[in-house]
Amino acid sequence: MLVVLGILIFFVGLLLSIAWHELGHLMWAKLFGVKVTQYMVGFGRTIWSRKKGETEYGLKLIPLGGYIRMIGMFPPKKDEEYGRTASSSPWRTMIEDARQAVAEEVRPEDAHRQFYQRKPWKRVIVMFGGPFMNLILAVVIFSGILMGYGTPEPTTTVGKVSECVLPATAQNTGQCPAGAPPTPAAAAGFQAGDRIVEFNGRPYASWDQLQLAIRQSSGTVPVVVERGGQRLTLHPSLVQNEMPNLKDTDQMVRVGFLGLAPTSALVKQDIPGVVNTMGEMIGMTVQKVIELPQRVPDLVSAIFGGERQDDSPVGVVGASRLGGEVLSYDQFSVGARIVMMFNLLAGVNLSLFVLNMLPILPLDGGHIAGALWESVRRKFARLFRRPDPGPFDTARLMPLAYGVSLVFIAYSLLVLVADIVNPVTIF
Repeated sequence: MLVVLGILIFFVGLLLSIAWHELGHLMWAKLFGVKVTQYMVGFGRTIWSRKKGETEYGLKLIPLGGYIRMIGMFPPKKDEEYGRTASSSPWRTMIEDARQAVAEEVRPEDAHRQFYQRKPWKRVIVMFGGPFMNLILAVVIFSGILMGYGTPEPTTTVGKVSECVLPATAQNTGQCPAGAPPTPAAAAGFQAGDRIVEFNGRPYASWDQLQLAIRQSSGTVPVVVERGGQRLTLHPSLVQNEMPNLKDTDQMVRVGFLGLAPTSALVKQDIPGVVNTMGEMIGMTVQKVIELPQRVPDLVSAIFGGERQDDSPVGVVGASRLGGEVLSYDQFSVGARIVMMFNLLAGVNLSLFVLNMLPILPLDGGHIAGALWESVRRKFARLFRRPDPGPFDTARLMPLAYGVSLVFIAYSLLVLVADIVNPVTIF
């Protein structure tokens, strides 16, 4: 029941995120006088709608996105204005069909309320308004968690002492093989719960600094620990061992080895810490979006029984399933599970922001790029005293937009199948 409840809750959260995104477009479009005829969450057949004023608000059957319909997305055809004969090529037909469909929505009394007529900076704001709403939601959720709840960080308190020295590449069976030497920490008498106060004569307040000092050391070093309210000095003899590089975990290096793992504690972040963390999250999300094409072979392999990577792309189904998995994981407290669900939802909104900012149609970033290009063209025309080139004709890019849409649909279906037959799991 908790799995089903988690799936439903997270699914509703995704729908609200989509509605929140479209609200950003709707709000600015209406503010700038653009007529909006529809505000829809989902695609396909309408399952509920209500008209308020000039806008129809509703839900559609396929919950894979949403849209608002603004009149006049494309400018009039210049060929008609100058009496030139249009080409009959398939691409031209596609362009003109799209332009005709848009033109049919414009009534004479609304001729002054078309989207393309607005200044480029206003069109940029309208199209940026949707992704920006996702960014706001992600920042608010992440900031609330980081500042109010905290994030797990390793401490200088020992959580576990390894029994024997094994390279990181060795298979972990939970038991030490015959002949494996004890770790320096085990031989020196370290215990879980010891708080490391000094290492080799220097105090360390963070695990990251202490870990780096351990890796750079060798031989016998004095370590002061606090145990049961008293301070003890232990003398482990560090050995060299093969461990993952801290900057590139795929690369193995030989470093000083002590043989213990830290505990973790929730640490609340201040504003600079939140800003730094958000910057890292945005950068990581951008990298993951750029890597989406490279994930196709892994997704195909996962569908046919291969291993599904932990950082594999997920869709609405996969993300909702993760929500169910988190809510039903009884090894964590209820509060921790709720925080994890909000973390997932914030991550989805951050991904929506980055993905929609790609400068290709039909994404919001494509319309933003068109408006910016129009602004640049007009400024150059004024600078060189040339005729105004007029609005940028995004209708000419419709063949590209259709192609991109087909790629996105195919990719979404691929992710959907992978989410069903070989889903990503957290625990």
